Amino acid sequence: MSICFAVLLFAVSGVRAPAEDGYRLWMRYDTLADANAQAWRSSINTVVIPGDSPTMRAILAELVPALSGLLGKSIAASANNTLADGTLVVGTPSTSSAIASLQLRDALAKVGDEGFLIRSEKIDGRSVTVIAASTELGALYGAFHFLRLVQTQPASGNLNISEKPRFLFRLLNHWDNLDGSIERGYAGQSLWKWNELPGTIDPRLTDYARASASLGINGAVLNNVNADAKSLTPEYLRKAAAIADVFRPYGVRVYLVPRFSAPIEIDGLETADPLDPKVAAWWKAKTDEIYKLIPDFGGYLVKANSEGQPGPMTYGRTHADGANMLAAAVARYGGIVMWRAFIYDPVPGSDRAAEAYNTLKPFDGKFAPNVILQVKNGPVDFMPREPFHPIFGSMPHTQVMPEVQITQEYLGHSNSIAFLATMWREFLDSDTYAKGPGSTVTRVVDGRLYGQTLTAIAGVANTGDDRNWTGHHLAQANWFAYGRLAWNPDMSAREIADEWTEMTLTHDRKSVDEIVRLLLESREAVVNYEMPLGLAHLMDNPHYGPGPWGYPVARPDWSPVYYHRAANDGIGFDRTATGTNAVAQYHEPLRSRYADLSTCPDDMLLWFHHVPWTYKMRSGRTLWDELCLRYQRGVDWTGDARKRWDALAGIIDAERHTAVARKLVIQQRDAKWWRDAGLLYFQTFSKQPFPADVDQPTRTLDEVKALDDYGHPQKAKK
Repeated sequence: MSICFAVLLFAVSGVRAPAEDGYRLWMRYDTLADANAQAWRSSINTVVIPGDSPTMRAILAELVPALSGLLGKSIAASANNTLADGTLVVGTPSTSSAIASLQLRDALAKVGDEGFLIRSEKIDGRSVTVIAASTELGALYGAFHFLRLVQTQPASGNLNISEKPRFLFRLLNHWDNLDGSIERGYAGQSLWKWNELPGTIDPRLTDYARASASLGINGAVLNNVNADAKSLTPEYLRKAAAIADVFRPYGVRVYLVPRFSAPIEIDGLETADPLDPKVAAWWKAKTDEIYKLIPDFGGYLVKANSEGQPGPMTYGRTHADGANMLAAAVARYGGIVMWRAFIYDPVPGSDRAAEAYNTLKPFDGKFAPNVILQVKNGPVDFMPREPFHPIFGSMPHTQVMPEVQITQEYLGHSNSIAFLATMWREFLDSDTYAKGPGSTVTRVVDGRLYGQTLTAIAGVANTGDDRNWTGHHLAQANWFAYGRLAWNPDMSAREIADEWTEMTLTHDRKSVDEIVRLLLESREAVVNYEMPLGLAHLMDNPHYGPGPWGYPVARPDWSPVYYHRAANDGIGFDRTATGTNAVAQYHEPLRSRYADLSTCPDDMLLWFHHVPWTYKMRSGRTLWDELCLRYQRGVDWTGDARKRWDALAGIIDAERHTAVARKLVIQQRDAKWWRDAGLLYFQTFSKQPFPADVDQPTRTLDEVKALDDYGHPQKAKK
């Protein structure tokens, strides 16, 4: 509580705010200065929050300083049920007699355990605002939603809001290693500080839980999918339990990734065969051990028989065998197993994009009721643009969940603006045609299409211990966007961008509109200068800069040349009946649309087709000219974005404005690097000149190849 009142004092004292380092994320509770603030100011005077549980204390600690700061006045707090005009009442029918008097049983039943109601009410003749829920966690989510309203919406004396999440499980997957590093992490080291736990707990973990709860995120997978068996040892389970204790008041349950061979590596069993009774008993005992330390442990996320990870196929068993064995261990506690569908084998002549479907489709209906198949949004690997994964809509008797990547592994790491809500909106809106038109991915995964009872979504986190959490101030928008879509997968990218900008950067309407436009355009710009027209996997080994010429790899499907197949006769991967026929994994009429060169969308053209360089596109240009102009369009956007951001100086605080401006310089440099690499290399096959509207590269292909992994001229020629 001392922290609460320290923040309150700071918010209302008029002391000059410290430099904006981005730490507060979208939970910036500075005083609102627009006309709308006055209406909110007159409607809220007191907060009444009966109850003294950790979650109710968290609600009080959030609301009082937040509203005091936003409204520029001292907000009184009370735990009793004495009401006056301008009271905000928060709680459940069991904690608040005022809420109980409203007879909201039926309305609360409709929003479920995590939903809430926000209403303007008259109680004993007093005009009050009520945040009501069936559970304390629902009340917490309602409190954060109310603060978002104050920050972004006009005040209303007639609030009547009813909200509930569409997914039961809304998780962040942290690819954090036990040594503190983060695989595909671009914002510093792990927030968990494993080496200090359990004795020392970084206070920042509470702020992580606050930020997650503010979006309705209710789960965190703590360790890397490329798991270390030590994560299940008593030493590390005590560390995980310490994290769980911090997260619990905010409704964030912890999950762990087990290494499938842990019985061998930890306790010396001779096998990890999932059908061996001794192995099943080991997992049951280990799971009992976990739940004794973490009573609300969520369950396991598993990467098995993928990229060298051990799994059931190591012992001649199936993925269903492995998943179901672990599912049995957690079932009696209400836990779940999320089994990753990121599975592919280096079979000569195979198509990596088709392999997960081919491997898992035969097991539709064979997985236990508490198993959810976790499927990446696209069939290869978080590319800047992919078609949706064909498993969505093709396994009606299996529970499936999307896995999206918030961290920008293939989109410029933390050096580039790439607002991913547009990517996820494109994915979620994709029509699978599984049960005819309107069978969108959203309807598949939220349970409406097949009656799936366990619904979930996962996002690979972009957080680290950098002061601004995500390495790039504008990358915070992707954490925010993921959480908002996890709560409501029908939200528009524009609505999300608008909310985030107002809550995080500025309330100046003209500037908000400009920043929103910048965000909404950004991902398409990166696609254009990295992998346009359906090209994929063109990056160099650190997954940062371009490398379409390829590099030494252990298997062909890790090399860019496997994907683009550029040759004198054209470019692109033939996935039609004349090639791998991966297109057959999609339902009609989508299958035929993709398979026909004349109807395949331009943005997916080279994903599904090997196309001659002189092929006439819908634009009237040849494929070569269109490819060149897409690259140039991406580069041009980065220059324009720099000018538009520079014009916001004085609107955005100087520290964050300068930091983003510096990142945009890097992004423009990288865009030119990608364009020059792609066009100079592909020109060796096309033999075509660059169109007049495309800037001529200032370097040779050899000079571009000689750049190091981050675009600097320091590396020996490849």
